[in-house]
Amino acid sequence: MTSSARPGQPSTRPGQLPDRLGYLLKHVQLRYAETSARALAPLGTDGREVAVLAVLATDTPLSQQEAAGQLGVDRTTMVALVDDLEAKSLAERVRSPADRRKNIIRLTASGRELLERAERVRLRTEREFLAPLPAPDARVLLAALRTLAAADD
Repeated sequence: MTSSARPGQPSTRPGQLPDRLGYLLKHVQLRYAETSARALAPLGTDGREVAVLAVLATDTPLSQQEAAGQLGVDRTTMVALVDDLEAKSLAERVRSPADRRKNIIRLTASGRELLERAERVRLRTEREFLAPLPAPDARVLLAALRTLAAADD
């Protein structure tokens, strides 16, 4: 028995890969990552750097370890990310006035400017990526994903 589904369309038979949540999430994420990377490339940055900039843009100073925790990356990866941002003059390490053993990471003016530009690109890219969905469905999808991301294991 063969499926009558066209390529890229869900299978009509239960249990086929295009019917599986993991398969769908993975492939949608890959498509979005590629789309986002193309959109951010003219700015000389990528989604990972923009995520770090966004975490660091809060009013509360964060240590490398705190930022790593918010991003869900290990300490070694965080050091490399901050090294790259420092090399591009987008962020800087400064000693914490409260604890001299800690480095606080803060955005430079260039980092804030890049983040603002990248946020405009991100919003436009998200709108374009979600355009095949009616607006109410896109809002429901985002709300559902937020719920799932925040759910305790």
